[in-house]
Amino acid sequence: MSWFKRSKEGITTSTKEKKETPEGLWEKCSNCKTIFAADDLAKNFYVCDRCNHHERIGSAQYFDILFDDSKFKELDPKLTSGDPLKFEDTKKYVDRVKSTQNKSGLKDAIRTAKGKLDGRFIVIAAMDFSFIGGSMGSVMGEKISRAIDESIKSKCPFMIISKSGGARMMEAGLSLMQMAKVSGKLGQLSEAKLPYISFLTDPTTGGVTASFAMLGDINIAEPDALIAFAGPRVVRETIGRDLPDGFQKSEFVLEHGFLDYIVERSELKKTLSLSLRLFKN
Repeated sequence: MSWFKRSKEGITTSTKEKKETPEGLWEKCSNCKTIFAADDLAKNFYVCDRCNHHERIGSAQYFDILFDDSKFKELDPKLTSGDPLKFEDTKKYVDRVKSTQNKSGLKDAIRTAKGKLDGRFIVIAAMDFSFIGGSMGSVMGEKISRAIDESIKSKCPFMIISKSGGARMMEAGLSLMQMAKVSGKLGQLSEAKLPYISFLTDPTTGGVTASFAMLGDINIAEPDALIAFAGPRVVRETIGRDLPDGFQKSEFVLEHGFLDYIVERSELKKTLSLSLRLFKN
């Protein structure tokens, strides 16, 4: 016996006629799995208000957070990688770069821009993990170098926001050369007596960590960010023992003296402004 009956027969709703929720309206915290309206998460700087997990974001979001009124001039926006080694693994390197460009809307794994932070000019280089894992190749080294030249020319501070899996294997030695190239350019920035802020986010690993990410006049990081040369799995398999809790997280790195401080994303702009004023004084 049924409890309810339709007042009219033949009333049905096909699967095709059912309304689906448009994509992009909701976001799930990758840590505690709490569901948020996408707009609410963006207003909270992409930080979960339940567990304080900082979601990974890209250069566009960092530029919006840091530059006054989200206004900036992008530097060298069309610079892209060549293929001097004619590299091919599961697919040709040129095809991998092209498909990633189409998918991400980016030209490479880093964008550089100049704008004002709290009324003062600054040049910022921000990596994008969505582009081949934020890997460091010849374009990354060249764009950072040119951005440093712009800082020196404009006599303003320089900042790198690191988010990288390390050197790009498809460029082999050419990728590794960028470690020395950028480090040398940072030496010129130091000679010009201009501050370099290194901001390490999740994850910052490999050759980026082993070179310019740790050379800042101030090294800062987001909470719970993975900061390492080799990842925890590789270290565990190499030494054959369990690792301490929180090993290679930003709090662990701070405790062992490799960071100056950890800053919440919501406090990032205010904290940077204060630090840069202190440098100026």
